[in-house]
Amino acid sequence: MTKKLIAPLLILLVAGFFAARWLVQRLSPQPERLGVVDGRFTPCPDSPNCVSTQADPGDAVHYVAPLPLGMSVAEAKVRLANTIADMPRTTIITNTPDYLHAEARSAIWRFVDDVEVFVDEEARQIHFRSASRLGYGDGDVNRRRVEAIQATFE
Repeated sequence: MTKKLIAPLLILLVAGFFAARWLVQRLSPQPERLGVVDGRFTPCPDSPNCVSTQADPGDAVHYVAPLPLGMSVAEAKVRLANTIADMPRTTIITNTPDYLHAEARSAIWRFVDDVEVFVDEEARQIHFRSASRLGYGDGDVNRRRVEAIQATFE
């Protein structure tokens, strides 16, 4: 009798997994407010699933330091685009002369994080914002992602 139950239970388990992944994708549409307005990203929410170089430096949860721009904007953008495009499960959505937006998906559940980069030629800095679309915490995935991108400039 238990052998007869194993196959249907496995089918239900697999179907449930794919249904949950589909639901996660449907519940995480692209945020309305992405991009840079007057040199600023959208502020991070109160939840600890976002980091930004434009957060208050005293905010240890959300703040990550910007990078100094030690090359031309064009050179920086090429390096940024190549680095981000090479990241697993990451797709560049927008790539303008001073701004880049990419979507990074988690391996199993396909949760989407928005990665934004602004190359501020006037201030000679590269700014980053990386935020999860769903959930409260992120296990520092967004911080590690930004730090990995920044490491390619060291």
